[in-house]
Amino acid sequence: MSAPPPPYPGKGQEAGYPAQPPPPQGYGQPYGAPPPAAYPAQPYGQPAPPYGQPVYINYPGQPGYPQQQGQTTVVVAQPAVTVVQQFRESPVHTRCPHCQAEVVTATQFETGTFTWIICLVLCIVGCDLGCCFIPFCVDGCKDVTHSCPNCKTVISRYNRM
Repeated sequence: MSAPPPPYPGKGQEAGYPAQPPPPQGYGQPYGAPPPAAYPAQPYGQPAPPYGQPVYINYPGQPGYPQQQGQTTVVVAQPAVTVVQQFRESPVHTRCPHCQAEVVTATQFETGTFTWIICLVLCIVGCDLGCCFIPFCVDGCKDVTHSCPNCKTVISRYNRM
């Protein structure tokens, strides 16, 4: 009916088939396996040093442990941190420059330039029947004076304008 099946690969030359070329070198390794002799042989049976212990390596030409000569101590100087306090609407914890006491400032709201400008703008817009005086009642439009509660001296002033 049909021709006999082709011979097995090992018997190819006797049957007239061309010889199969050998596989290329380097492809016989499993994926990800290092080639042989890529890493030096590690001596087995030597315990690893415990964690936190220094590891000393004997380099060629240096008998024993590394010498302690030539150690350098490096001192890193960091700049001093200066804290700049923001005197805004809320009281601030600070040192009074007059009485040298650690205090939380007392705040007082006072009429300033921003309050008068808002009043003028409201008057120009048409709120001239008393509504233009509303900024004088709102603390958010006024300047803030920070003073020491001990010696009553003014430490700082926050101007909105």
